[in-house]
Amino acid sequence: MEGSNYTVVDVRTPAEFLGGHVAGSINIPLQEIVDRADELTDLPKPIIFCCASGNRSGQATAYFKAQGLECENGGSWLDVNYKMKA
Repeated sequence: MEGSNYTVVDVRTPAEFLGGHVAGSINIPLQEIVDRADELTDLPKPIIFCCASGNRSGQATAYFKAQGLECENGGSWLDVNYKMKA
């Protein structure tokens, strides 16, 4: 995760997000992400999706890759947070 030209999108629930998240990340819960897809268009790419374990972010990544969006599954938000600080 080099540079600052990417966006971290956390797909956990708002309550989970409030319990801790990657600094500067955006919270769009998985159940809302398809309806809010337009919000992802103008964000710096790639989009790095994260969640608690990597399952929900994997679902978001698979969906948006199929739509042609430059994105990747970062897995757990804790892993993404660690990689950003490394």
